[in-house]
Amino acid sequence: MLPQILSNVVLNFYSSSHSNTEELVKLTEEENPLKFDTTDKHLFYSYKIKRFLTDIALGMMPSKVWTGKYDATGGYLIVKADGEILCYHIYNKNEFENYLLANTKLDTASSSRHRFGEIYEENNELFFKLNLQIRFK
Repeated sequence: MLPQILSNVVLNFYSSSHSNTEELVKLTEEENPLKFDTTDKHLFYSYKIKRFLTDIALGMMPSKVWTGKYDATGGYLIVKADGEILCYHIYNKNEFENYLLANTKLDTASSSRHRFGEIYEENNELFFKLNLQIRFK
């Protein structure tokens, strides 16, 4: 159900003042649009978005079919804007996922270059494209 989860995160991005991924996922958790059973406080939405961010960070590209095979094996280095280097080993997967969720945000790319936000007609129906870009804060 990742497409439905991601679509709600994107909807919250465009209809609120939030862009931080962690905040947007929290909003989605609170709304629970897919009506998951949350009596045991399981964070379904957070879990799926963390896996999505990890897949993106480690090799998933929009132009290729995702096979689940990561480009990185063993460890991951992240160089922060201030030059600090963070190192995550495969054993630190949870920390890595938490880092990605806490340090990414949704953004929009150029509307003129990607033609998003424009209304267009197809088969007598009106549509508009939304743009999704995930970047580090």
